[in-house]
Amino acid sequence: MSTSLLEIVDLGDGEVILQRADDDSEPLVSIQFSEEACAYLMENNLEVAKVMIQAGIQAAAKIAEMSGLEMESSQSVKKAEQRTLH
Repeated sequence: MSTSLLEIVDLGDGEVILQRADDDSEPLVSIQFSEEACAYLMENNLEVAKVMIQAGIQAAAKIAEMSGLEMESSQSVKKAEQRTLH
């Protein structure tokens, strides 16, 4: 994902979206709360959605970090395999 300013928008109908602030493309993330969930959350949908989005970003960063470590590890193994020890 490119580095652009992102905004979280409460659409007022139980839906909260994450979108790029500088264009009108489709939302990157959409969270839809049912009427029952809205009642349970007592109109704190936006706060809950913010936490959900933050958790998703942290999980994605951790996955990317782990993938990077796995790639580095596999590249090291391949380099070691290519070496000829005399």
